[in-house]
Amino acid sequence: MPLNLWLASASSACLLLLLLALELQLGRAPRLRASDSHERPDGCSWLRILVPAYNEHDNIADCLQAIVAAAPADWPIELVVIDDASSDDTQALADAVREACPRTDLRWRIVQAGPRPNGERWSGKNWPASVGAALSWPEADPSSQWLLFLDADVRLRPGVIEAALQEACSQQSDLLTLAPRLECSCLAEWLVQPIVATLLGLGFPIRRSNDPDDPTAFAAGPFMLFRHSSYQAIGGHRGVASEVVEDLALARKIKQSQLHLRYLLGVDLVDLQMYRTLAALWEGWTKNWFLGVDRDVFKAAGSVGVVLLLFAAPWLSAAVLVLQWSLLGSVLMPTLVAVLASLLLVLAIRLWSAWRFGTPIRYWWLSWLGALLIAAIVPASVWKTTTGRGWTWRGRQLEG
Repeated sequence: MPLNLWLASASSACLLLLLLALELQLGRAPRLRASDSHERPDGCSWLRILVPAYNEHDNIADCLQAIVAAAPADWPIELVVIDDASSDDTQALADAVREACPRTDLRWRIVQAGPRPNGERWSGKNWPASVGAALSWPEADPSSQWLLFLDADVRLRPGVIEAALQEACSQQSDLLTLAPRLECSCLAEWLVQPIVATLLGLGFPIRRSNDPDDPTAFAAGPFMLFRHSSYQAIGGHRGVASEVVEDLALARKIKQSQLHLRYLLGVDLVDLQMYRTLAALWEGWTKNWFLGVDRDVFKAAGSVGVVLLLFAAPWLSAAVLVLQWSLLGSVLMPTLVAVLASLLLVLAIRLWSAWRFGTPIRYWWLSWLGALLIAAIVPASVWKTTTGRGWTWRGRQLEG
C-alpha cells in the first residue's frame, strides 16, 4: 500500500472512531439547563461565590457584572473577590462594579489575599481561593452552605446558579462542576481550543467521572460548586496548595474520600474565554499539558501523535496528492478517496461540535496548524514542568 494511501486511510479510520466516540460520550452526556424555578432549595442556607483574581483587567468587570445579573433575587448570596496582589487595576475595577451594583440584596466583599505563608508552597489561585473560603460565615451549619468558585474569565448566564444548586441538592452532590462553552477570539484560540476540548472530553469521560465506583475524576476549575462541609473534609485548596492543576486534584480528593462528584455539560449556561493572545495561550498550555497527562512522557508523546494523525495528517496527505498530480498528471483513485474522506471527517467533527454545542466552524481548514502548535506546546510543557525554567503563569514562577 502506498504510504500516502496508508496515512490517509489511517487518519480517516481514526477520525471516524473519534466522531462516534464524541457522540456517544459527549453528545449524550448529561447537560445542565436553566431552571424554570427560582425557589432556593432546602439544602442551601447560604451561597458564597468566590472569584480569585490576579491581573484580571480584561475580565474582572464583565465577570462580576454577569454574576450580578445571574444571581437569583433575594437569595442569601455573598460575592467575594480575592485580589491576589495584582499589579494592575483589578481591585479598582471590582470596586467600581460594586459601587455601581443596583442590587441591595447581594452581600459583597473585596479583599486582598495577602502574602503566602512563609515556608509553605502555594501554586496559582490556591492561596486566594483558600483565603476567601476561610472568611467568616453568617450561618452556622456548613452542610447547607455552598461555595461556588469561578474564574474571572467565566461569564455566567441567567438561571445557572439556581439550576446548579437545585441539581447539587437533589443529587446530594459534594462537588458539582460544569464544562463551559469555550469562546474563541484570537486565531491561536481557534486553532488550538477546539482540538483541546475534544481531547479533554474523551480523556476524562463524563460518565466515568460521575460513576462513584470508577476512579476517573475531573473538575472544570472555572466552575466548581462545593458543599462547604465536604470542601472542609478534603482540606479545601489548602489540601492541594502546591498543585498547579488544582481542579483535577480536588476532584480526585472528593472521590477518594467517598464523596459525590457530579460533572455536567454547562455549555448552555457558562461561557469561558481562556486566552486572548498567542502568548497567553502558549503560557497557559505549556503550564498545564504535562501535568494533565500525569507527568508521563509516554502519554505526552502519545498525545502529540494522536493530534498529528487526526488533524495534521489529512492535510499532509492532501498536499502530497496535489504534488503527485502536478508531477505525474494522475493519482490513484483509492488514495484520492481516502484523502477526501479524511478532510470531510475533519469538517464533520467541527460540524458536530457546532450542532451539539454551538461552536462555530471558523478556521476548521487550519486544523493542521493547530496540530503543529500543540506538537510544539507539548515538549515545551515537558521541559518547563521538569526543569521549572520558564514555568510561569502571568509571569509568576511556578513550583512543581
